[in-house]
Amino acid sequence: MLGTKARMTQVFDDKGVVSAATMIVAGPLMVTQVKTKEKDGYASVQFGFGTKKEKNLGKPLQGHLKDLIPARYLREFPAEGVERGATVDVSTFEPGDVVEVSAISKGKGFQGVVKRHGFHGGPRSHGQKNKERAPGSIGGGARAGGHVAKNMRMAGRMGGDRITVKNLRVLQVDPATNTLLISGAVPGRPGTLVEIRGSLDKAQDKQK
Repeated sequence: MLGTKARMTQVFDDKGVVSAATMIVAGPLMVTQVKTKEKDGYASVQFGFGTKKEKNLGKPLQGHLKDLIPARYLREFPAEGVERGATVDVSTFEPGDVVEVSAISKGKGFQGVVKRHGFHGGPRSHGQKNKERAPGSIGGGARAGGHVAKNMRMAGRMGGDRITVKNLRVLQVDPATNTLLISGAVPGRPGTLVEIRGSLDKAQDKQK
């Protein structure tokens, strides 16, 4: 399932236990292409999510989505047994399902080693003035022949990575508003495209 991150909230269960949750506006998805082992060498389904003005699509994409709603996002997942033009909504999930969610994390720009890697910094005494958050030695001596070793943890760009969070639970499903409430935090800012993957066999059984 594809969706966009909305906001975080709290959910109380029947016993009064509160859980942090993320609201995701998911689907409906439209099948835009079906790939088969005979024709393409493997079986998968391409889904389209969201809408976009047709004039803003390139000519190849306009032809690819002919007779379908112009989708903003296209993603491919391994699946079988569906036809082009079919739709999938959040009803494929049920409360209690265990899913994993992938999204692009927030970009944080150029950061130092304390924020980026969790370094503790130097001592706050004995004349330390402007080196409290310094990374320390990065090479020299016998280490890597006097060069900076590969994968040395240093300052640099942070965030903007594809992050996958596993073992999240579906708390609530609302097909009327196409929303899912998923336990815990999900990568990205509000509006970020997220991929929600559950049990493929269960989803195909519901389609049948």
